[in-house]
Amino acid sequence: QVQLVESGGGLVQPGGSLRLSCAASGSIFSINAMGWSRQAPGKQRELVATITSGGSTNYADSVKDRFTVSRDNAKNTVYLQMNSLKPEDTAVYYCNAQIRSRRWSVENGYWGQGTQVTVSS
Repeated sequence: QVQLVESGGGLVQPGGSLRLSCAASGSIFSINAMGWSRQAPGKQRELVATITSGGSTNYADSVKDRFTVSRDNAKNTVYLQMNSLKPEDTAVYYCNAQIRSRRWSVENGYWGQGTQVTVSS
């Protein structure tokens, strides 16, 4: 069993900052890519940022230069630092990870339960 648990969401004013965390736990042999997606009401889920096990990152154009994804491999945790937040960043944010549970098992994708981020004055 593998679980991803997010934390750090909340209400913030435009221009403010939030830091999301997502910790993976359970039967974990290795974690490959980790990342964050979001889904606003009435919209499809969109990829926000990804980070490989080696630290290479990729961002959606809408969040470049404002969001930073990072990870702590020792803690099996991925972070999303969000600065200069805008009302259009309001969404439920989900973390995901590609995890191998055993040395010889295949990689599977896992998702967290989501955390609400609301940007409003």
